[in-house]
Amino acid sequence: MPLAPLGWPVPEDARDGWWPGLPYPLYQMRPQGYMGRQFARAEHLRLALPQDVSAWSDDDVLFAMCQAGSDLSGDLIVGEPACELWLRERAQEAGPVSANETVLHYEQLAQRAVAAGVPGSSAAGEFPKFTARRALDGASTPHVIVKFSGADESASVQRWSDLLVCEHLALQHITALPGIKAARSRILHGGGRVFLEVERFDRHGDAGRSPLCALDVVDAAFVGSGSTDWTKVVAGLLELDVVDGALLSAATRLWWYGRLIANTDMHLGNLALEPDGGGRFSLAPAYDMLPMRYAPLAGGEVPTPEPEFALPLPDQRTAWFEACAVALAFWDSAATDARISSGFRAVCLAQRDALERLRERA
Repeated sequence: MPLAPLGWPVPEDARDGWWPGLPYPLYQMRPQGYMGRQFARAEHLRLALPQDVSAWSDDDVLFAMCQAGSDLSGDLIVGEPACELWLRERAQEAGPVSANETVLHYEQLAQRAVAAGVPGSSAAGEFPKFTARRALDGASTPHVIVKFSGADESASVQRWSDLLVCEHLALQHITALPGIKAARSRILHGGGRVFLEVERFDRHGDAGRSPLCALDVVDAAFVGSGSTDWTKVVAGLLELDVVDGALLSAATRLWWYGRLIANTDMHLGNLALEPDGGGRFSLAPAYDMLPMRYAPLAGGEVPTPEPEFALPLPDQRTAWFEACAVALAFWDSAATDARISSGFRAVCLAQRDALERLRERA
């Protein structure tokens, strides 16, 4: 797969066009996460593949892409069968759901997603989700990914609902950090559920697609650090001259912002890059940013740990203070947002006060 003409940076050991496995933009497209496991459960018999998507080989992944990969992440469609499937879907599908029908449509899709089932997702700290197309004035695309809470009144469901609102607020505040964009989102309510609708930034307009690749895949292709620290991986990419210093600075701000809003789930899959067309990467909009330290435990218990923050090394002090100011604004908004339960608003206020005291000491 010749990546350079497509604008993707190419690792030194693949400049001759040969890859030991899938080229990394295709590896990014493999079914993964909640929806990837749903896809495997629904399609494994037809494709004669294991039900467990983690057991798929590179050949299995490529075969699944070619046969059924009409709506995978990024801008590529691999193989004629998948392209024909996409064209059939385009010809047969109705238009985006209208604004006054959106909530009812989401309720139905949530019920369908729950019925399809991916056992243990919420217990593992993962929201159930689905994709949809909706009409919204001012949107850059009708394509969205929707996370949703449960529909009962348990303490754990209330906490997940609070965290969905927090994710929406966190994305709103991120744009105050220099050099960082965020996925557009909004909160909807219906059927006893809270829905977090996030506009897909790998789509534009009704049919346009944009490339992207998560940092874990880029790290494996270029650096091989195995680190979970975004800043260390991006620093390795800077040494290879496939990112610039501004991107490292922005990623450092975003890394500290996540840590200062108690996001304990900042793995490399939660930061994405885009090819800039000139042999380098640019930073994709931020996503999946929320205080996961307060997520319900596997047994359903709702934790209320004491605030816990970290101070930076000297070379990251500027980024820390920039992130701290925005994190304080996030905690302020979460502590006063009526969509969040009173109990968790109190937690957010305590977080805000503790972080303010730390900033004064720093």
